[in-house]
Amino acid sequence: MSTARPPAQPNESLSRRGFYIGAIYAMGAAIMTMLGAPALAYLLLPPKLRKSDEWVEAGDTSRLTLNVPVEITFRRNRVDGWKITSEKSTAWVVKHEDNSLVAFGPICTHLGCAYHWDESKSEFLCPCHTSLFSIDGQVMSGPAPRPLDRYETKVEGKKLWLGPLQAPEKKS
Repeated sequence: MSTARPPAQPNESLSRRGFYIGAIYAMGAAIMTMLGAPALAYLLLPPKLRKSDEWVEAGDTSRLTLNVPVEITFRRNRVDGWKITSEKSTAWVVKHEDNSLVAFGPICTHLGCAYHWDESKSEFLCPCHTSLFSIDGQVMSGPAPRPLDRYETKVEGKKLWLGPLQAPEKKS
């Protein structure tokens, strides 16, 4: 007896099966790519190299008087991830005889307390620990370890623009 083979059938079922398997693998790869690409970008690429401190308009320079510190209030936007927060901030601005402007940060360099201008003594006074600063921000007395921090300033027309807050350079 001879074993008879069934007649040859077309190879349709294998090609259909192969198509479905390939389609399933392609969909899986597409899903993994869509989920994996952002994760890899987050892990491997550096964050935006953008300074958080941008220039902000702080006020009008025409209302400043020579050698009289004025506290100016302005709003600064802070970006934290996807959240943008508008914060109120202040600066003490002094206009000198040569029309140059100096803007001091609003906190004492000792422990971060708010200080104010004492008109009667012509000095900045931190009431918490009695640090005294001259009109140019230098430490006159008290526990403050360094002069007042300063904002970068620029004037365009009559508008005062404030940049990043910087610690003063140490004098040797």
